[in-house]
Amino acid sequence: MRAKIEELEANSKINNIRDLYRGINDFKKGYQPRCNIVKNEKVDLVADSRSIVVRWRNYFSQLFNVHGVNDVGQGEIHTAEPLVPEPSVLRLSWLSAS
Repeated sequence: MRAKIEELEANSKINNIRDLYRGINDFKKGYQPRCNIVKNEKVDLVADSRSIVVRWRNYFSQLFNVHGVNDVGQGEIHTAEPLVPEPSVLRLSWLSAS
């Protein structure tokens, strides 16, 4: 506890404001356990990371009505076509004459 307080004092003295406020917030909030459990389609609890990723993929596929996604990270990347057509030779010669 004393080491944490000394660390906060040092951060205050060297104007390391970000770490100072992070340390203060850690003291105020205390220990916050994190729970990595989600419910699958059958309302069963799932805890392993692979099943959680599959559940989120299925959820967002249904949400966005996306079909045909086989695996996470193997989707295609689509880019937009340019909205402005490339200049033609006639247009370039007209621009250089002005």
